[in-house]
Amino acid sequence: MTGRIALLVGSILFTFAALEIGCRLWRGPDSLLNWSNLVLEERRATRAAGVGRLTYDAELGFVPTQGYRPTPTPMPTPAGLALAEPPILVVGDSYAHGDEVSDEETWAALLQALTHRRTVNAGVSGYGLDQIVLRTEQAARDVKPAAIVLMFIAEDLRRSEMKRVWGAGKPYFEPNGEVPVLRNVPVPSSPEPESTLDLWQHLFGWSVLVDTVLRHKGWQYEWAIDHERVLPRGDGEKLACPLLQRLKRLGLPTLVVASYDPNVWRDAGYAEEQRRLSAMVLACAKEAGFGTFDLFDTIGLAVSTLGFADAYRSSHPGPVIHRLEALQIAAELGRLHIPPSR
Repeated sequence: MTGRIALLVGSILFTFAALEIGCRLWRGPDSLLNWSNLVLEERRATRAAGVGRLTYDAELGFVPTQGYRPTPTPMPTPAGLALAEPPILVVGDSYAHGDEVSDEETWAALLQALTHRRTVNAGVSGYGLDQIVLRTEQAARDVKPAAIVLMFIAEDLRRSEMKRVWGAGKPYFEPNGEVPVLRNVPVPSSPEPESTLDLWQHLFGWSVLVDTVLRHKGWQYEWAIDHERVLPRGDGEKLACPLLQRLKRLGLPTLVVASYDPNVWRDAGYAEEQRRLSAMVLACAKEAGFGTFDLFDTIGLAVSTLGFADAYRSSHPGPVIHRLEALQIAAELGRLHIPPSR
């Protein structure tokens, strides 16, 4: 009996070893020489990517580095164009910030020329809805805007369930009826990547076989990226309405805009869930008395007409989508009289 068990275990180990070597050969000969922990390497790379671009902030977790890209960011003024004041404040995550396009190509910059009003971009890459609301409160005190445009993607709700995203600490809200409680402030400094691996990542993080299977199943992101969950799945949805009600206290005309990440156009099941979450956030915005706009049809038309490669960059909209977004947002601001005429 013992011999049979030993033979079974040996067969399993031999199969795994053969599959591991096969996966490494498939990726290239260099993989046979590099047996370092892939999860740790990815977390180190993520941390390095933020160096210089983002700065620790005790209230928000991280903000754009002053001087790297001014914070908040005044948009370039087209030559000869007189811009009205006070400005429109743009807030959100990387889709508001304009990752992967130049300042001049962002929808926030293009909005200036369309509305003839100065626009200040306070979007920050990687923010959850919780950080977006806190950032808006901060920026509104500094900028004193005439109106706010808040752009979000459904992923921002999941980020609100975390106390650490991409290796960086962040504040979060704990659901508590209509008035959620702010936690993790002041935000602790980010831990070293080596200290963030769990037992399974220590044991199997080096495996190209495991990495390959997880990528095929769409699970590698959760496995490798350093997000520390502190709230149960679904609590981000519960927080959406209370957070937007908190934003209502600013008393500023606000347009809440739903945008979409590129995976929406690759996976029908994923798209259905993202649309459900986006519709829920927009319903919360309406309940708070804000204007709302859903960019799904606009972006979908761009993808179907131009093709995916021309509509998106690697993870974010390209210049064409930004132009379409600016046109739609400007039209909706005009239709809703945001900001109101004096």
